[in-house]
Amino acid sequence: MKKQYRGQSHMARYADDFVCCFQSEGEARNFYLQLQERLEKFNLQIAPDKSKIIEFGQFAEQNRKNSRTGKPETFDFLGFTHYCGKSRNGKFRVKRRTSRKKFHSAVQRMKAWIKTNRTLPVQSLLEQLKAKLTGHYRYYGITDNGPMLSSYWYSTMKLLFKWMNRRSQRNSYT
Repeated sequence: MKKQYRGQSHMARYADDFVCCFQSEGEARNFYLQLQERLEKFNLQIAPDKSKIIEFGQFAEQNRKNSRTGKPETFDFLGFTHYCGKSRNGKFRVKRRTSRKKFHSAVQRMKAWIKTNRTLPVQSLLEQLKAKLTGHYRYYGITDNGPMLSSYWYSTMKLLFKWMNRRSQRNSYT
């Protein structure tokens, strides 16, 4: 497909998820129609709620500002929300943060885990918690995602203190 388009085009794929980037909107719409036709041959369909064509990239912010339509749209891919940003030098950069949906589900999983394991010895509980936090940080620990990692840590500590203090009648942990 790349040979058919005049501008730049790229595709990022992981398992059954993918994002396609095109320099012009016309080429993106053309690709979308061709993709639908191709998938119909195999009795497959694109989920309309998960698929969209958005203006994103180096000139999206300026174009949206000129047309007074607000900030450029964002999209979620592999648990991250991708958005347009600028580097310290003022140049365009794609920035990423943990998507809201994934963040809330991770906090809920942590809450359930702490609740079921709160009776473990404190040292054992903290070692397992450290391993869980390390796993989260290794996946979501990328540039520009520091505030979301801090928020996850803070939420986890709040939950830990809440459930640890329910182990007895006294609030022994602060």
